[in-house]
Amino acid sequence: MEELDSALTLIAVLAGTSLLALAARRFHRRSRLPDMRDWALADSRYGAVITWFLLGGSVFTAYTFIAVPGRTFGVGALGFFSLAYTGMLAPILFVLLPRMWAAARRTGSVTIADHVRAKYDSPGLMLAVALTGMLATMPYVALQLVGVRAVLFAVGLYPAGIVGDLALTAVFAVLAVATFNTGLRAPALISVAKGVLVFGATFGFTLAVLREFDGFGPMFAAASERAVGSPHVDMLIQPEEYLAFATLALGSALALPMYPHVLTAAFAAKGPETLRRAVIGIPAWTMVLGLFGLLGVAALAAGIAAPPGNAEVAAPLLVAHMLPAVASGAVFGAIAVGALVPAAVMSVALAALFTRNVYVEFFAPHTTPKGEVRVARWVSLLAKVAALGFVFGLRDQVAINLQLLGSLWILQTLPTVAIGLFTNWLHPRALLAGWAVGMAGGTWLAVAGGFSSLVHFPSFSVSVGMLALVLNLVVAAGLTMIFDAAGLPRAEQPRGAAGVD
Repeated sequence: MEELDSALTLIAVLAGTSLLALAARRFHRRSRLPDMRDWALADSRYGAVITWFLLGGSVFTAYTFIAVPGRTFGVGALGFFSLAYTGMLAPILFVLLPRMWAAARRTGSVTIADHVRAKYDSPGLMLAVALTGMLATMPYVALQLVGVRAVLFAVGLYPAGIVGDLALTAVFAVLAVATFNTGLRAPALISVAKGVLVFGATFGFTLAVLREFDGFGPMFAAASERAVGSPHVDMLIQPEEYLAFATLALGSALALPMYPHVLTAAFAAKGPETLRRAVIGIPAWTMVLGLFGLLGVAALAAGIAAPPGNAEVAAPLLVAHMLPAVASGAVFGAIAVGALVPAAVMSVALAALFTRNVYVEFFAPHTTPKGEVRVARWVSLLAKVAALGFVFGLRDQVAINLQLLGSLWILQTLPTVAIGLFTNWLHPRALLAGWAVGMAGGTWLAVAGGFSSLVHFPSFSVSVGMLALVLNLVVAAGLTMIFDAAGLPRAEQPRGAAGVD
């Protein structure tokens, strides 16, 4: 009976959010024909409050809220690197996003690849940035479904076979329809609901955990006792892990602003000053993520037994174990809604990249604005369908491995996208060569290491993404000097300035 009450509460939360997503169209009636800026960026009209909800809802995904406690449950203190990198994130976003917004507006860009095309006058570099964004985003969409599936599993709504797959499909179906019609406006509206649900559920459940263990001290003590018997869990970071922890955190913090869904949420703001005000509040989301990370420690202390290789279900199982049915259903609903916002924004961003920087640029340059929106709508729908098929057809670990590669790949666009905001020195062809070396070298290192996020040396370990970025920068800088010395032309003079607003 309790499991049924929890499931009904979860369904009620999802139903209410779905109705809100479908209502997005009623909040915006227009008399002119649609175009990509309207569909993909909501005409860049959002103020600081909505931008805060949308940006936070896009950055802090459902899988993040599931994976962080899963990591702390599975490996201990090293899993808190996610908290470290989100702590670094606010100042990085504060510096980069307003400059990117201003640079994109000057070049009339809808996507960051549009801006790269205008700034460097290089179709090849634009295509590299666009394809990298698309490749990195697809497994990220799939991981939102993995997070939802962990929640459905915990409440008994995800049995084996076709019934469970239909339950997962139903969660995404309404969102797919809403996004198809209104583009970014649907996730922007439900991001407000996500914020209220996630913050409320987090504080409520944290109080329940503290009451259960009589404070953080006893909780960590109990977790440390249980960690003694596990060879993989350590509640303290060892000195030989310091560099690994630091480079993982820094690499993740630098990679995240390069993701298309983060930039799409940022470009929907009214302007640079609006973005700065919104980013100032991002640490509040980091605090919530830190509290979620503690749930992994609490699950370890409570003796939760997650299935082998599925540590991400530890937090949902803890919620089901500790809370009354209705309360646990509300928490599960908050996590599930947490998947809807980033998945929708990701599909919009992916559709915009494909439509603007692949389809129109190389195959149909005379497409009308209305035609662009029509193509983007179908691509966004296909992206969600592909993510469902991806999750149904492959093991969760494959999606996790591909998301690791996606983070590594998107980091290789940083020299072109972020460093290019501050200087025009790097040669476009050198940037393309550096990108290729970083992509190939980083992928080889990750795959050869068994899809590990670290490269291990005799006395230390370092993030594979950061190592690949260093290779990227060395090649780009070295070839820039060679190409300039040889007088190799940079195609045309860049049409966009360095990006200072």
